Amino acid sequence: MVGGRWWKGVALATLLGAPAWGRAAERADKLWEDSRQRSVRQERSALSQVATAALPAVVSITTRQPNPTPGSEGETQKGIGSGFIIHPDGYILTSAHVIEGAEDISISVYSGHGQAEEYEAELVGEDTRTDFALLRIHAPHKLPVLKLSSATRVDVGEWVVVIGNPFGLTHSVTAGVVSAKGRTDVTPSGRDGDFDYMQVDASINPGNSGGPVLDLHGEVVAVANAVNVAGQGIGFAIPVDIAKAVLPHLRKYGRVRRGWMGVSVQDCTPDVVEAYGLVRPRGVVVSEVLDGGPASRAGLQVGDVIEGMDTSQIQRAHNLRWQVAVRGVGGNVTLRVRRGEHPLRMRVRLEDQPGETPALSAKTTTPSRHVQPETPADEQAGTGGSGPLGPPVPPAKAVSP
Repeated sequence: MVGGRWWKGVALATLLGAPAWGRAAERADKLWEDSRQRSVRQERSALSQVATAALPAVVSITTRQPNPTPGSEGETQKGIGSGFIIHPDGYILTSAHVIEGAEDISISVYSGHGQAEEYEAELVGEDTRTDFALLRIHAPHKLPVLKLSSATRVDVGEWVVVIGNPFGLTHSVTAGVVSAKGRTDVTPSGRDGDFDYMQVDASINPGNSGGPVLDLHGEVVAVANAVNVAGQGIGFAIPVDIAKAVLPHLRKYGRVRRGWMGVSVQDCTPDVVEAYGLVRPRGVVVSEVLDGGPASRAGLQVGDVIEGMDTSQIQRAHNLRWQVAVRGVGGNVTLRVRRGEHPLRMRVRLEDQPGETPALSAKTTTPSRHVQPETPADEQAGTGGSGPLGPPVPPAKAVSP
C-alpha cells in the first residue's frame, strides 16, 4: 500500500510536467508569455561592472583623535570611514564627520593588485552644515577618479551601488534602489545643517560615511552619510549636487562662505497663514528681520511673504536658505515680495554669515561615527563613519538665510 501511494505520487508529478510531444499544442493555447531572464542578467552584469570600475577610486580613511573620556588623557581613539578620489592629483571627497576632531588622517588607496597604498592626508577644507570635507594626498602617480553626476539623474526605484568600508571591511559593495528623494525631515544625530537626503535601501553601515553612491553609469549621484539604526533597508545619502556647490569654497577658502540676508522665514503652513492673516498662502513668511542686516537695509519687514528670488520660485524655507547660501558673499539678489496685497521687488546684497555654526547640544546629539580607544595591532580596530540616525524629526519652522 505504501509502495502504491508512492507510485501514484510519482505518476501524478510526471503527468503535471510538459511532455515533449505536447509542447506545440501548448504554445498555441497558452494564456501567458514566459519571462525572459536576459534583462535581469544584463542588470546584474551592469551592477558588477559599475562596482569593478569604481573600486580603485574608493579609499578607506582612518583617523586618530584624543579620547574625550574623563581620565583618559594621552589615549587616542580610532575611527574608520570612506571617501573617493575626485581629481587625479589626489583630492578626495568625504563626510566632514568622518574626520571631525582628527589629529591624523590616513588614506588607504586600492592599487588594483591586491596591495594597499598608504598616505597621510591633509585637510583642505570642511563644512559641517553640509557635512562635506575635502582632503588631499600626494601620490607619486596620477590616481583614478570617479565622475560626479547629479541626483536629478536617478529616480525613485532605480538601482544604485554603494561602496565603502562598513565596520572596517574595506571595499564592500552593496546594491539597492532609490527609495525616496528630498528627505528634509530627518536630522542625523540632532545636527543642524543643510540636509536634503536621498533614501536608499542599499546597506549603509558605520564606516560607509563618505563613500560613493553610484548610478548604473558608474557616476556618483550621492554620498553615503547616515543610517536609521531602528530600521532595516533605510540608509541616507547626500546628493552630490550639494557637494559640487561647496567644493570650490572648500578648495579656495577651507570653508564655505555662505551668503546671508539676516532674516528668519517660515513655511506657509495653515497655522502660519492664520497667524499672519495671509491672503495668498504661497512662498515663505518673514518671521524676523535682524536690525542693520542686509534684508533690513533693503526694507524687508516681518510679515512680508517672499515668493521668489531672481528667476526662481520660493516654496519652502529650506529652499530659500540653500539658494541664499550657495549664491555666496558679495552678490546681489532680487526678491519678489508681497506685503498684504501689494507686490514689491527688493534688491539685497548678500554678506558673510556672522559667527560660526552653534555648538551641538549634548542632550540632542550622539557621536556620528563609532570610535573606541586605540587597540594593539592584533586586536580589532575601532570602526566608524556613518552615524546613527534617530526617528524622523520635523523640520524647524524658522530658518535663517
